Amino acid sequence: MGELDTVVLTKGVPDFREGQVSFDENGHLERGKTPTVMNPNDKHALRAALQTRVRHGGTVSVMSMGPPGYKDVLREAMETVYADDLTLVSDREMAAADTWATAITLASAIRKRGVPDLVFAGFKTADGETGHTGPQTCWCLDLPVVTHVIALDVDADEETVRAKRLVEGDIEEVETVEVSLPAFIVTDPDFEPVYRTAADRLELKTLRNETRERAAALDEDDDAVTVWDHSDLNLDPDYIGLDGSPTIVSSVDPIPKAPAEREATMVDPADSDAMQQVVEELTPFATGPGAAEAGGD
Repeated sequence: MGELDTVVLTKGVPDFREGQVSFDENGHLERGKTPTVMNPNDKHALRAALQTRVRHGGTVSVMSMGPPGYKDVLREAMETVYADDLTLVSDREMAAADTWATAITLASAIRKRGVPDLVFAGFKTADGETGHTGPQTCWCLDLPVVTHVIALDVDADEETVRAKRLVEGDIEEVETVEVSLPAFIVTDPDFEPVYRTAADRLELKTLRNETRERAAALDEDDDAVTVWDHSDLNLDPDYIGLDGSPTIVSSVDPIPKAPAEREATMVDPADSDAMQQVVEELTPFATGPGAAEAGGD
């Protein structure tokens, strides 16, 4: 097989730290009015793809579905995985899609570019928390899928991938599975990349330097991100976006905004009496559970 072709799926999610998540009257997230960051779990998928590239060579493509502002998310992904190319699937017909409509759209985009040897996706998103999009996209592509992956090795000659995964419902039990390529990998937050040899670590450094230059040039290169709309993918608007989403949102709970200010007591380190009071107040909590109730003895 030689070098491997891989695709990583990533998504932008609301930056909940801002406390400014906006919804419309129908309960749909208004992403244009909400600060966006890369989904944290996608970084594990990016690291798995990077490990595969360092060990086996080849190319890494990053793909996302969302509004034009997601180019910033793709830029962050490029800097994380040292990607060769970026694809954004975007137009108004795709807006307000649930996981099923998203999976249909992403699978169509993957077919258009050519199904790779490996597709990587994160465990779940910070906004939906369903964990459905990766496996549903895999189902649309009719590929074998391995979920909750914490380690993997690819045998390019045998065209197989062997992965260690957490057993469903048991975070302590690990099983090893092997599937044929092409395959779909959903990484677990416990995934840790491993670079065993000096050659791997040197390759990692080389890729990092090359990609920093490409990522820095994204703002000046209008062609750096490939953008496909529903017509490019030959998708019927009735089956994507809100119209193609069977999920019904019954209600949305507002996300509370963090307090702008917190109360604090300033203590001058030179004030021995004040410092002694601080020590007396904190000592019971530093000596272990139950110490405060026991008087700190």
